[in-house]
Amino acid sequence: IVFTGVGKSEAELDQAIALSIHAINVESHGELTRIDQLAQARSKQARVALRVNPDISAGDHPNISTGQRSHKFGVPLESAREVCLQASSLDGLHLVGLHVHVGSQILKIDPICRAVEALVKLVRELSDAGISLEHLDLGGGLGISYDGSDVLGVSEYSRVLVDLIKPTGLSVLLEPGRWIIGPAGFLISTVVDVKCQSPSRYFVVLDSGMSELMRPALYDAFHRVVPLESRTTDPVTCDIVGPICETSDVIARERTMPLPEVGDRLVVLDTGAYGVAMASNYNRHPIPAEVMIEDGGWQLIRKRQTYDDLVSLEI
Repeated sequence: IVFTGVGKSEAELDQAIALSIHAINVESHGELTRIDQLAQARSKQARVALRVNPDISAGDHPNISTGQRSHKFGVPLESAREVCLQASSLDGLHLVGLHVHVGSQILKIDPICRAVEALVKLVRELSDAGISLEHLDLGGGLGISYDGSDVLGVSEYSRVLVDLIKPTGLSVLLEPGRWIIGPAGFLISTVVDVKCQSPSRYFVVLDSGMSELMRPALYDAFHRVVPLESRTTDPVTCDIVGPICETSDVIARERTMPLPEVGDRLVVLDTGAYGVAMASNYNRHPIPAEVMIEDGGWQLIRKRQTYDDLVSLEI
């Protein structure tokens, strides 16, 4: 287990130290000091890796880019050597690695290459200073094809990274969460209303929206939408929207399809990553049920939230 986060609480850090996890990815000089104090209070050494901010743009949406100086993540590259030297001098810490994550939904190899090259250079500087590491954690971010177009392949991604890191002799940690789970998830919604905007354009209103899938409202993210019912009418332009009282509650704009009818179901593709993870109860919307489909069968893996569940904690 590696523990990453820009705002870890003292309770979270203390638990991570108590569990002796593989590494805590440290975000700042101050966090380094806090971990040292907590570890010494437990007469332990906490395994830590320093998160480095290389000031590199991942080239994706600005809201999911994490590797530039103006972003809140990590320690600036020019300060990293000094912070590592300090970490290696503290009794409560065992510096085991370096961590970098320049952004999510990376579609080109160049940003991650430049980030890794910066880490490899830092590894050499630390080695010259007598500090030996165990691993490089390159974070996640490998993109998936939300629109069906070609994207960076995992073979090219891994080959380039291996070539860059192999001379260091260090182990590599990767976090390809979106690449694994994103394409495996689908949001199934029901059409609750159809409204005409103009002679050839319609609002298709679903029973799910930004409370179930935040990505389009937050990032202008694109998701393919597929009707489950087959309609033979001529295609029209549809804005597929949710029921929330926000103008930004839009799943997809200007999609061409036969006009759905009330009661039809639409499937939003590639919602396995950051779908239910960012779902909310905004406007008192209960979180929908989750179902696992496997080997031709299905099973409920999370119950549908009820209104009673929503108010159960209120006094």
